[in-house]
This record gives sequence, structure tokens and C-alpha cells, in this order.
Amino acid sequence: MRTQVGIIGAGPAGLLLARLLHVAGIGSVILERRDRVYVEARIRAGVLERGTVALLEQAGVADRLHQDGLVHDGATFTFAGGRMRIDFRALTGKTVVVYGQTEVTKDLIAARLAGDGPIVWNAENVAIHDIDGDRPRLTWAEAGTPQSLDCDFVAACDGFHGVGRQTVPKSVLETFERVYPFGWLGILADVPPCSHELIYASHVSGFALASMRSATRSRYYIQCPPDEKIESWPDARLWDEIRLRLGPEDGTKVVTGPSIEKSIAPLRSFVATPMQHGRLFLAGDAAHIVPPTGAKGLNLAASDVHYLSRALVAFYKTGQRGLLDGYTETALARVWKAERFSWWMTGLMHKLHPPKSFEARMQQAELAYLASSRAAQTALAENYVGLPY
Repeated sequence: MRTQVGIIGAGPAGLLLARLLHVAGIGSVILERRDRVYVEARIRAGVLERGTVALLEQAGVADRLHQDGLVHDGATFTFAGGRMRIDFRALTGKTVVVYGQTEVTKDLIAARLAGDGPIVWNAENVAIHDIDGDRPRLTWAEAGTPQSLDCDFVAACDGFHGVGRQTVPKSVLETFERVYPFGWLGILADVPPCSHELIYASHVSGFALASMRSATRSRYYIQCPPDEKIESWPDARLWDEIRLRLGPEDGTKVVTGPSIEKSIAPLRSFVATPMQHGRLFLAGDAAHIVPPTGAKGLNLAASDVHYLSRALVAFYKTGQRGLLDGYTETALARVWKAERFSWWMTGLMHKLHPPKSFEARMQQAELAYLASSRAAQTALAENYVGLPY
């Protein structure tokens, strides 16, 4: 097989990159180690920045998003002795849209399979070869049969554990990581949300988040120890804890129901550099991870795709390599700012220190200052709705 860009991973990053390249007349083949049913069923977040929405519009896959997405003008933050609503629209003129990553993936897969090019499902043992030359190559096994793909470039959109970052020589790769001493216990249920906007709650028992996937499907999270067991949290206990941490004003509005899905996710910040080596380029979770507090994971993947697709289109249209050569520097400039915001939001809202410690008092002071300062609220809003590309 032969194509222009070989893409590893049929998540939102790989699919969006393939779609944008197709719109520009550039061919690609996507390799995915799972099957379509698995990929379309993965439960993920779904707060989309304006820039991500614009990319989906550019890709021609935003019809359902505009029909079903929930536009949010702001979010509420609660803490001991305080409650504030950060008005994104008033402070920045921008909004975010809640539209599940699962739905984004379905829209992109449907567009791909309508004629954009192939997705190879169940691609086993994917390997990357010859990235230092002009003709890199991908190999994999399909139902036990060896396969090979020659291409001009390889885009690894294959997640934190994928082969893409592992192919970059260890002598070149540098990584930065912060592992947080807690996780998020989440529950998904077909019940109406307790608020029309997200609620971030800082509570003496730990952080809580009230969010949603639609007007009839809610997603709630609570901070928990990283080694907590799901079995210790039957639905009734989890709903009680959610109500407690959201507080009397919001907790009483929580509608309960049987869980569709419950899971515990560890939290980490991670960045790898460079995001390219030879003709291999990393995008999304293959290069960086953010804690979900700032709603940046999918949006950072989209910004990587923006920079990488722009660079590839420029190369194929003009033969110039400037944007390709500068991909790491350009992408990481935005990545590090999003990492900072997610780290700050995580430290602001979670229970991290003993109640009477200096650090806990500083956390309280930071929240009080945020509640009293329009300038501080504007800074939060600017980062939350998404910094410009």
C-alpha cells in the first residue's frame, strides 16, 4: 500500500487530521488497533473550545454538533464560604460547547467512511520504520497476515501508550511529568443535569464536578484516592457523596438514576519533546496529557492537528518545510500554556493539604481573590474558552 500520510490512531486527533488533509486533497490511511464498535463506544469528555468547533466546521463535520451541542456562557465555582459564576461570554466574548467526544468521533468516522479513505481496524503490532529517511513505512498484522504501508510522513495520534512516542530515540526524547495523589471517580447516568452549566466544587471532603453530555445525560465526578475500588462505591453511596460535595444549593437538584458507566481515572500532567523526529510527528495524548480539571485534553489534540495539518498542506502545496520543521516549537508553545492552566485549576479546586496548613490557607485565599477580582476571573475565562492558535 502507498499513501501520502500514514496516521496511527482512529481517535479524534487522527480522524480530524485525516479529514482536514482530505479537504485539502491529501491522501491518508488510518491504522487503528481496536474495532469500530470499541472506538465509537469509548466514554470521554466533551467541553469544546471555540477553536475546536471552528476546526470541526472547517472539516465539514459540525452539523450534529450545532444541532445537539449545548452552548455554555459560563461555569459556577463553589467553595467554603463562597460561590461565583464566571461569565465567559461577558468576560471574553466567547463560549464553549458541550458535545461528547464520543459523538465527535462518530461524526468523523462517518465522514471518513463516506469516501475520504480507509480505516484499517484491528491493526495489530503496528511498527514504524525508516523515519529518518524520505520514505517512512508502517507495518502491522491484519488477522495474522503481515501488511505494509509506504508513506511520506507518519502522524502518531495513538495515545499515551502508543508506538509513536516509543519510536522517537530515547537519546532525543525529553519528558516532564507530574502525577497527582488522587483520581476522579466518575458516574454517567441518563438523568437531567442539576445545572445548565458546569459546577466545580471545592469541598472539605474533596473536589466534585457536575457536568453533562446532553440535556438528558449527566456526568459527575468526585476526587478519590488513586487506589480506590469501584466496588466500594455502589450508586447510592456515590450519589449521596456527590450531593454532599456540591452543597445544599446544588446538591438538592441532583437527579439520581442507575449508572451507565462508572470508572476511576488517575490524574497526571505529562509533556514530551520534541513532538517530531525525522518524518514522524506526534499529536494529542501521544505527546502530552493534562488533568481533566481544565477541559483541555481533546482541545489540545485539536490544536496539534491544526498546526500539523497546516504544515502538511503547506508542504504539499508549496514544497516549503518551514511549518513542518517548526511544528514542535509552535505546538508546545500552546501546550505548555494549557498545561499551566490545567495544573493551576487542579491545585485550586482539589483537597491537597491538611485543613490548617499554610498551603490550605493559600488555596482559600486564591479562591477568595478569584471571587472578588474581575481581572482574575477574566484570566480564568480566557484560558477556559481557549487561547488563540
